[in-house]
Amino acid sequence: MKSDLFASEHLAEAATFPGMTLQNAKSVKYTVQGEMRALQGSMIAFRGNLQFEHKSQGLGGLLKRALTGEGLPLMTVRGQGEAWFAHEAQNCFIVEVEQGDALTVNGRNVLCFDATLAYEIKTVKGAGMTGGGLFNSVFTGHGKIALICEGNPVVIPVTPDAPVHVDTDAVVGWSEQLHTSLHRSQSLGSMVRGGSGEAVQLKLEGNGFVIVRPSELTPQKKSAN
Repeated sequence: MKSDLFASEHLAEAATFPGMTLQNAKSVKYTVQGEMRALQGSMIAFRGNLQFEHKSQGLGGLLKRALTGEGLPLMTVRGQGEAWFAHEAQNCFIVEVEQGDALTVNGRNVLCFDATLAYEIKTVKGAGMTGGGLFNSVFTGHGKIALICEGNPVVIPVTPDAPVHVDTDAVVGWSEQLHTSLHRSQSLGSMVRGGSGEAVQLKLEGNGFVIVRPSELTPQKKSAN
């Protein structure tokens, strides 16, 4: 049988080392030797001896998710084998977190990550519930995390003399060491007269980076699991 479908860029090759790699722009391949974490419902194929189990967020995580909608509906994947992950054909990017780093990420942008990474759902400093319930997941430790994004993300450096303001519906994540606060960009009068609608942004200050996606929040489909 002959077809462009069978070109090398589409074929899944045998694994040569454990962990995650990009299968293509829209999916991640993970060679499991032990265990890893992934977004529930994101597994699109696997081979080998693997088990998929729901992972509880704990009472604190469940309470925060109930209050804000932010959370990480995760599954644990255990065993020996290979699994492929994707979510609604969104673009995939792999970030390696080194010891001493801390990355804060919106839960909707997490696809899968190494079990060596720890995460905690935290309130975004300076925002709280008045900011529409801004809670993100903070990752620490050492390992890789795969992020998903609608379109190609924009990574903006943040420096002490050049703070960055981002739309809270477009932000993907940022360096945890950055200082965050809410910023109002227009008066109530300008909003009534017909402003941009971007009345409140998240302001980030310090040294680091922020990742934003080229679209605002859209309704998320419920996972199958």
